[in-house]
Amino acid sequence: MKSLYEQMGGTYRQEGDYLIPNLLPPEGSDTPLGKYGRLRRTFLKEHHNSIYTAMLMDGSLWDHLHEIDQSCKERLDLLASQMAEQENVTEALKASDQMEWVRSMNSIHNRAEEIVLADIETVPKFV
Repeated sequence: MKSLYEQMGGTYRQEGDYLIPNLLPPEGSDTPLGKYGRLRRTFLKEHHNSIYTAMLMDGSLWDHLHEIDQSCKERLDLLASQMAEQENVTEALKASDQMEWVRSMNSIHNRAEEIVLADIETVPKFV
């Protein structure tokens, strides 16, 4: 009698006395995960292991991680541009005082990234 996993097309490999399911990312997921996707994967693995495993088994994990990575990058860019505009960090400042512009942009990027990283943990588990 086949298990439900085998009925759905899953396969196993033998390692010692154990049968280990062959869990592979879905086809077409050749693009590597970015920083925020990897952080989300680690968070799910460490704090919500059952959700991580369920998403891995049903094939939705990689789509979720890529979506998180993309949305975090977009949010970071939006926040950084809004903060730069609010603090008057412009191309004119870059032309007149490059070191001040770099210092300001690094500060803005770091603050925006802190906001984005805090939001990664609050993203709903199932999208």
